[in-house]
Amino acid sequence: MDMPKILECNATVCAYNADNKCHAFAITVGGGGNCPMCDTGIIQSQKGGIPNVIGGVGACKEEDCQFNNSLECSANGIKVKLHTSHADCATFKQK
Repeated sequence: MDMPKILECNATVCAYNADNKCHAFAITVGGGGNCPMCDTGIIQSQKGGIPNVIGGVGACKEEDCQFNNSLECSANGIKVKLHTSHADCATFKQK
């Protein structure tokens, strides 16, 4: 199984975001209560991540997602979107 890449992220306030791309090595999705929140997203002035790396999904804690397979994401790739004041996995599909 390959780690799914983050194809697009419009959470431009995140420290790992540059040009709508995520540059964290890997993110964790889940734990946001009633939404598939990106747990890795962080808002601060210091930029993070690795400039030449496109982030992937390292873990998924959303048990209700059809792409969750043993806490790993089985989607081909995901999109992350800004939802109120945090980022969510826009690829989430409820089982």
